[in-house]
Amino acid sequence: MNSRFLQGMRHGIPIMLGYLSVSFGFGILAVQLGLSVFSATVISATNLTSAGQAMGVQVIAAAGTLWEMVLTQLVINLRYSLMGISLSQKLAPSFTTPHRLVAAYGITDEIFAVASSQNFAVTPAYMYGLIVVSAAGWVSGTLLGAAAGQLLPAAVTDAMGILLYGMFLAIILPPARRQPRVLFVVIFAAAVSVLFWHAVPAVPDGFAVIISAVVAAAVGALLFPLQDETEATA
Repeated sequence: MNSRFLQGMRHGIPIMLGYLSVSFGFGILAVQLGLSVFSATVISATNLTSAGQAMGVQVIAAAGTLWEMVLTQLVINLRYSLMGISLSQKLAPSFTTPHRLVAAYGITDEIFAVASSQNFAVTPAYMYGLIVVSAAGWVSGTLLGAAAGQLLPAAVTDAMGILLYGMFLAIILPPARRQPRVLFVVIFAAAVSVLFWHAVPAVPDGFAVIISAVVAAAVGALLFPLQDETEATA
């Protein structure tokens, strides 16, 4: 077996362990919102996007429109396109277009971080090893969580359902503590979302999230513009 593939599998083990616990929470959430164990597992096997999946099942549960789902996923998952563009600078020449298309399926925040931190040109074998192990943890965690959601008492599943939101906080808090502007944008987005909830309840939840994210990002860009590299150097 290719040594790079095995190396990718080894590097994917910590990601897999983290995914097990987080996707367990997603599985519970999906079942609580009325999805079957099979549906929840298929969603995880075909998406690999924690935030996108969490919002997606919310839209499904609320009987949202297809356009609402498309816009929600576009806003939430657009970052993966940027990660793919960045990672493409580190790929080996053997990474042909078909390999890129297959590997794009597995680009997540954690996989991108691990792959881009390597001191060698990333090969298809390494990327596949990293993705296989990580995806296995995500899908199996969802399956276990969804099955447990049908068996465990409601009090337990309600408590464990907070795992997914704990992951969101773990993503937001470190940069918010380091950069006040990130904290401002997070609080502003939350405030806009609360405003929609209380003042404009007729707006569907999915569109409220989209509008809150776009408005907060626009305000943050206007108030805290990033310097161009040439300006920063000067």
